[in-house]
Amino acid sequence: MPKVFNWQIGREMDYPYDGARPDHQFAYIFDLNKCIACQTCTIACKTTWTAGKGQETMLWNNVESKPYGYFPLGWDVRILDMLGAQSWDGLKYTGKTLFEAAEAGEAVLGYLPDDLDYANPNVGEDDCFGSELKGAVNGVADGSGGAYFDTVHHSWMFYLPRICNHCTYPACLASCSRKSIYKRKMDGIVLIDQSRCRGYRDCVKGCPYKRPFYNPHTRTSEKCIACYPFVEQGQQPQCVTMCIGKIRLAGYLSLPEKANKNHPMDYLIHDQQVALPLYPQFGLEPNVYYIPPVHVPPQFLTQMFGPRVHKAVETYRNAHKDPKLLAAMMLFGSTERILKEFRVEKNEVVGIDMMNGGEAVRVPFTEPTVVRPFRDEKVGAFRHNIS
Repeated sequence: MPKVFNWQIGREMDYPYDGARPDHQFAYIFDLNKCIACQTCTIACKTTWTAGKGQETMLWNNVESKPYGYFPLGWDVRILDMLGAQSWDGLKYTGKTLFEAAEAGEAVLGYLPDDLDYANPNVGEDDCFGSELKGAVNGVADGSGGAYFDTVHHSWMFYLPRICNHCTYPACLASCSRKSIYKRKMDGIVLIDQSRCRGYRDCVKGCPYKRPFYNPHTRTSEKCIACYPFVEQGQQPQCVTMCIGKIRLAGYLSLPEKANKNHPMDYLIHDQQVALPLYPQFGLEPNVYYIPPVHVPPQFLTQMFGPRVHKAVETYRNAHKDPKLLAAMMLFGSTERILKEFRVEKNEVVGIDMMNGGEAVRVPFTEPTVVRPFRDEKVGAFRHNIS
């Protein structure tokens, strides 16, 4: 089996095909500290792409509550259990990836969910780890259970928005016996050729994130397409531009050794390392990056995002002390356009459009305050209620 280098796990690994990175990799960053699970992203995606026959249970974008929410049911705990112990030596992953742990005759370790696993997309929604009442006597916690009376961090949960990761080494592509899945050379977006797909669901079985979906009406598999018709016009995808919490940013990502510190994606992922991949130990080199929630126990976050999570949390907590880092984060949700660079000008951050090189957005660090007079002499009216 060919060897490819995966920078997220710090080593070479087995992959069924030779490495062929795209010219430019399209990627996302989601800030989990800001997500409120309003599902605006889910509805924006659903109404744009999956409103047809056979797509009723498809959610190319979904938001689930952690630690007890899953769509499909138990997707992450099942594959983690199958993979077994995962060990790191510093920033190098020393355990097996899903390709290296695959059984004989299989390209990747995986499983095929049951139909009922897709029946409850909101299972575990808002369920917290720990009970605020367990161990509490007269409103005072005795330490036997999680309780907000003692410390808020004994009870915790967070929202995890998920889409296709458009991985550098996709498991769906590796497992497809029809070779109907391909990764675009121009931007790294992973797509399914509907004319070649025969609905074997090898991709559904192989993808550990369970992002391909089977359409029983067309008898083919379908998945997130990263809104590539928008991307080709220099516009960010629907789930990004419609997010009312401004938790998302999308754009092109360089390799670590070619990172541009003035590019918002490169700066946040490679330079500051504040945004991390989901389950890097799987070995797929996913291209959706998450800013970890700062209130969640580090042991849980380390399993999800790898050993860089401690530094990421510390960096995020101190973002208010770093004008450039704060400026990059203020670009989230500020424009529909894909940005290629940003810069700080006095008390504003300026984003540069990828397509035309012009100014796409200008965001002030502090919103201006305007004090209006109590009475407007020009129109002869009071601006406030005087009754």
